Amino acid sequence: MEERTYALITGGTKGIGYELAKVFAYHGHHLILVARDENKLQQTARELQALGVDVITISKDLFLKESPFELFDEIKQRGLTVDILVNDAGQGQYGEFAETDIYRELDIIQLNISSLVVLTKLFLQEMLQRGTGRILNLSSIASKAPGPWQSVYHGTKAFVQSFTEAVRNEVKDTGVTLTALLPGATDTEFFKTAEMEASKIVQEGKLDDPVKVAKDGYEALMRGDDMVISGFKNKVNVAMSNMMPDSAAADNMNKKQAPANEKR
Repeated sequence: MEERTYALITGGTKGIGYELAKVFAYHGHHLILVARDENKLQQTARELQALGVDVITISKDLFLKESPFELFDEIKQRGLTVDILVNDAGQGQYGEFAETDIYRELDIIQLNISSLVVLTKLFLQEMLQRGTGRILNLSSIASKAPGPWQSVYHGTKAFVQSFTEAVRNEVKDTGVTLTALLPGATDTEFFKTAEMEASKIVQEGKLDDPVKVAKDGYEALMRGDDMVISGFKNKVNVAMSNMMPDSAAADNMNKKQAPANEKR
């Protein structure tokens, strides 16, 4: 009898993570969903179980340093095999760095970087032993340019992008692949959570559809691609940023992310 394997998705009850969970379920993957809100986890599990897959929920606060280790240990103790890891959970904080809350930013660094690194290491080691596995890390087009008004968030995503490409290179030819998904500004609760709803990018821009982002991410992961930039306009924006000096890219991003009522 073939061993049952699972796709583990952090942040799997909201936004892009939720849409990814739906795509995985639609394609017949059993799921382990991780989020903080137990009620939302149960609601999402019931919805996805209707697609005929097993859905296990684990409530964990990945803002806490010990949580990713506890999550891995719990999955081991339950005898579950994770053959796909999706590190989706992440947050940002809006505002100029001199004025923002450093403790919230340290939490964001813990969530966006430290928890992702821990989960990647622990599950990667198991995947390498088996000689098979896939990891999808949520990067962002924010990884490709300095981001005034979101300096810490852009910095964390630059880390995720560099880290993913580096580890992918280390494990090439092992049967394990790492893929980075780079969405642009997407229509999720991200901007509300980041207190960013007054920014030009939200007020004046057209936000991307998280369903399309999730589809792009899933397909790139299953192909074993190193990265995918979701959406044509985002590909253009990244190409333009790559040709600019960092100072010009930062100035360009400042204009896009400044409050809509400010002239810059």
